[in-house]
Amino acid sequence: MKIEKIEHIGIAVRSIEEATKFYRDLLGLKISEKIEVPKRKIRIAFVQLSGTKLELLESMEQGSGIDKFIQNKGEGLHHICFETDDFDKTVNELKDKKAEFVDEPRMGAEGKRIVFLHPKNAFGVLIELKEM
Repeated sequence: MKIEKIEHIGIAVRSIEEATKFYRDLLGLKISEKIEVPKRKIRIAFVQLSGTKLELLESMEQGSGIDKFIQNKGEGLHHICFETDDFDKTVNELKDKKAEFVDEPRMGAEGKRIVFLHPKNAFGVLIELKEM
């Protein structure tokens, strides 16, 4: 198992448009086009930085995971995504070590496989693993 880097940091926001005003207009950062993920009921935009990015996550409807997160905790840090050089090996090693997962590996918004580790594993932080 080899974790390569922080790929992105997910930030739950009520409005990508409002968040964009801060990151693009105030800080001068580049924002990607919005990506809709209807299956997950979320809209995503990436803030491009050198070496990593921020993932802005907006709910598309009430009751989605992001909507529930914001209702319970407010806007802010949602997860940290680590990139791994061997996705299958990393997932299998973590399963062997009895790590708890939130879900099964699946295709993420950018066409790479992802999986989420339960926050209990990481002292309250939701961890996403993403294949390189």
